[in-house]
Amino acid sequence: MANNELDELCINTIRMLSADGVERANSGHPGLPMGAAAFAYSLWMNHLNFNPKNPDWLNRDRFVLSAGHGSMLLYSLLHLTGYDLPLSELKRFRQWGSLCPGHPEHGLTPGVETTTGPLGQGFANGVGMALAERFMAERYNRKGHEIIDYFIYALVSDGDLMEGISAEAASLAGGLKLSKLVYLYDSNRISIEGSTDLAFCDDTAARFKSYGWHTLVVEDGNDVEAVSKAITSAKQDDRPSLILLKTHIAFGSPNKHDSASAHGSPLGEEELIKTKQNLNWPTEPTFFVPPKALAHMRQALESGAKLEKAWDKQYADYKKAFPELASELEAAMKGKLPKDWDVDLPVYKPNDGPLATREASGAAMNAVASHVPLVVGGSADLAPSNNTHLKEFGDVTPAKWEKGARNLHYGVREHSMAAISNGLALTKAIRPFAATFLVFSDYMRGGMRLSAIMKLPVVYVLTHDSIGQGEDGTTHQPIEHLASLRAMPGMTVIRPSDATEAVEAWRQALSAISGPTVLSLTRQKLPVIDRTIYAPADNLRFGAYVIKDCSGTPDILLIATGSEVSLALDAAAQLDNTGVNSRVISMPSTELFEKQSATYKASILPKTVTKRLAIEAASSYGWRQYVGEKGAILGIDEFGSSAPGPVMMEKHGFTVENVLKRAKNLLES
Repeated sequence: MANNELDELCINTIRMLSADGVERANSGHPGLPMGAAAFAYSLWMNHLNFNPKNPDWLNRDRFVLSAGHGSMLLYSLLHLTGYDLPLSELKRFRQWGSLCPGHPEHGLTPGVETTTGPLGQGFANGVGMALAERFMAERYNRKGHEIIDYFIYALVSDGDLMEGISAEAASLAGGLKLSKLVYLYDSNRISIEGSTDLAFCDDTAARFKSYGWHTLVVEDGNDVEAVSKAITSAKQDDRPSLILLKTHIAFGSPNKHDSASAHGSPLGEEELIKTKQNLNWPTEPTFFVPPKALAHMRQALESGAKLEKAWDKQYADYKKAFPELASELEAAMKGKLPKDWDVDLPVYKPNDGPLATREASGAAMNAVASHVPLVVGGSADLAPSNNTHLKEFGDVTPAKWEKGARNLHYGVREHSMAAISNGLALTKAIRPFAATFLVFSDYMRGGMRLSAIMKLPVVYVLTHDSIGQGEDGTTHQPIEHLASLRAMPGMTVIRPSDATEAVEAWRQALSAISGPTVLSLTRQKLPVIDRTIYAPADNLRFGAYVIKDCSGTPDILLIATGSEVSLALDAAAQLDNTGVNSRVISMPSTELFEKQSATYKASILPKTVTKRLAIEAASSYGWRQYVGEKGAILGIDEFGSSAPGPVMMEKHGFTVENVLKRAKNLLES
């Protein structure tokens, strides 16, 4: 290693800020920041294009700390290079209201590109960011006007590479030759339980070569020049690159160097003093930043400003040459939809015949895709079943990136599909969708949860949404999934009742720019509800609405979602014939309903009407809040079986006769 004196000063500043932050909090992970400080410094000072004064500059390089537990490394880099993250915030690491939470959070701390912590998620986010860069470049760049041209770097750990999601994402990225990906693998060979040899014996370089990645090895991750040369080589390759950097966890600590105890615990006051002495660092004051180190790293302010200024000139020329494209790009970056984007949404009537909501959804998304140029996405090898293929646009494949391609083929990789979609959405301009069967949302849950945490407008198209999907049986019939997704803060779940509500669901999903949406859709065909008789489907935006009312005060409320709304309407017709005043409520989205005023909610669910029956072919969990103690729930609290959809519905009581029986029992109670 031949680092110069100034480099070593800066690297040790990063190490000691990180160690001090963890010690002050008496909580955190000092080992990774201390071991990775040198190669992170090399990347940030020699390669990463960014402007600390404008963290959202469009053409910046992205840095993803996939090993989010090493967050003090990132906070130290952000502070030292001039982001709006004062030292006082580093001193409040992991404390209430701090801009330095335990794991990095996008939207909270300036310069944090994505929320990380669940290992492997950041790895897959970066793949989504690289896809986004490629999509944006294909859409907006013109010869001599390459305004979209940036790299995505990530720091990944042993833990990231153990997680299955990284294998999914790496395989896809290698096949697509996402050359703007450069991942720095902190191979410190230590995990919480001890040596990685206990559970991780891969030949990592060989594994990534098999995925189609360019792989490099740096024997000493503390060698700034060697790291920089490896990054330069990676940037010149036409494949994604993994640079394996051999490092030492808690570098500089006399007793915790290469020790598992340094992974997730403070060094301790005595060991921290010994570490500082070992690195010729003053033991006091804590959070010491040498003026020479700060001055050197703050040069990023000047260099970043120059980079963006040069790009601004390039963009001004582009805007003159291609004003319409520039206008489109600027609107997309603000989350604005084009004028009349929904003008071609399909209109359905009863004489169109029964239609599965997945079919209506497919028609709706194709209609909007022709007007919203950055609707991009795909399915986990289920596009024909999910009805999610964009028919007018090409495919992204390993063999060829077709002109105007917007169809991604994820293969059977649900977990990484959700996280990659988050990476796409983090670019702001792109409106991604991801599709599979509702039951397989289990595989996507980690990524979906982060969509909600980051408030990203990802649309999850989840079809085959009940036991009505039929013969595939227990493993493919969702039961608890709707309740589970509804329990996730920030996730909007929409289960449309027919083709008309399915169209409105897409209008709602694309209008939402803060937070993800689940579209829960049927495999089986449903009648198109006659909207000349019943309430208009655009009431879906309220989450729940009276689709069929009665004269006077209702004797009973029938509350239904999705495929069960038509069932409720049929039952209500028979109740009315017997002199029972019934109100039917379509409740496609409890989340949208809860956003309405108390007055509106009371108008839909009057407190004076206590006879209420909720009807949904899924878990009954969560419905008690709407039916009250005197109401009843027709749901499914057991797993299904293999049989045709209509038989499944009948066997589980989703028939007019059973609804009437349950209603009668309520009325007589």
